[in-house]
Amino acid sequence: MNWINSVVRPKIRSILRKKDLPDNLWVKDPETGQMIYYKDLEANQFVVPGSNYHWRMTASARLKFLFDNAEYENLPLPEVPLDPLKFRDERRYTDRLKDARSKTGLPDAVLAGAGRLDGQRIVAAVQDFDFLGGSLGTAAGEAVITAMRAAVKRETPFILFAASGGARMQEGILSLMQMPRTTVAVQELREARLPYVVVLTHPTTGGVTASYAMLGDIQIAEPGALIGFAGPRVIEQTIREQLPNGFQRAEYLYDHGMVDMVVHRHALRGTLARICHLLTHRLPGREVALSEPIDGRVALNGPKSMITLDGKGFEAVLDEDDDDQGLTGSAGNGANPNPPQGT
Repeated sequence: MNWINSVVRPKIRSILRKKDLPDNLWVKDPETGQMIYYKDLEANQFVVPGSNYHWRMTASARLKFLFDNAEYENLPLPEVPLDPLKFRDERRYTDRLKDARSKTGLPDAVLAGAGRLDGQRIVAAVQDFDFLGGSLGTAAGEAVITAMRAAVKRETPFILFAASGGARMQEGILSLMQMPRTTVAVQELREARLPYVVVLTHPTTGGVTASYAMLGDIQIAEPGALIGFAGPRVIEQTIREQLPNGFQRAEYLYDHGMVDMVVHRHALRGTLARICHLLTHRLPGREVALSEPIDGRVALNGPKSMITLDGKGFEAVLDEDDDDQGLTGSAGNGANPNPPQGT
């Protein structure tokens, strides 16, 4: 009996027992409740096929989808003090950092890389929301500044994917000081007359929107992204009024002139490539001429487009023979199909 209990029965149970499945094999659509196979979601650039919901992406996945052939150079980022304030709440700050690094495989919330986009050299930085909510700490601030200065040194456009819950409370004033420091780095890009394009993803809130995330020459938002300083619930509790439907969402901000474009993720790479070519006068097969500075709101639609470069408005005149209708002329390129009329 001992042989049967100790050998035969465990073998039978191991055969009948179901294999353990990974936790993320299936994911649930937050909008419809539909279950989606993770591999299918990944192949679709983390966009839910039915509802078009834009799932959050990791920093490494962002860079792979952005650069040609998913090839890029990881930029070395400076090391900073791990726990400058020796902070502790329910847990030690060092323990939280250790868990976040184990979960994401990143040293901190920002990953930067250099490579080619449609053949053109660019530098890009991505905030990963999975790393402590993409919070802006000393390491993240240094990463953004280092990436911007790398773009200045290499004389390339700089693209930033923003996703953050705000400043990192565990670093106190040192975290808040990253807001003016990154703003100075943005000014260095402008003085070098290099394009700075910001892609606002879900969510982008807090001190990040009060600094470098809202200072781009071109502001792009992904559909449905929450963008703002304080959250809607906090604002409602403060002003004691109900907010409009879709308040602080990408489409609402576009309608009110806070962002230049709302672009579907499937069209985002092509749109970024066209913007970088246009702003650096390297668009293949087109003649781009800059006229005198003119006043008006930034509008990127039609054969004549207003662009912002070095704080001034210029009229970019494309070749008359070009059949393309500009960067946001139609819904086919993922932009808002009904851009606001007028200036």
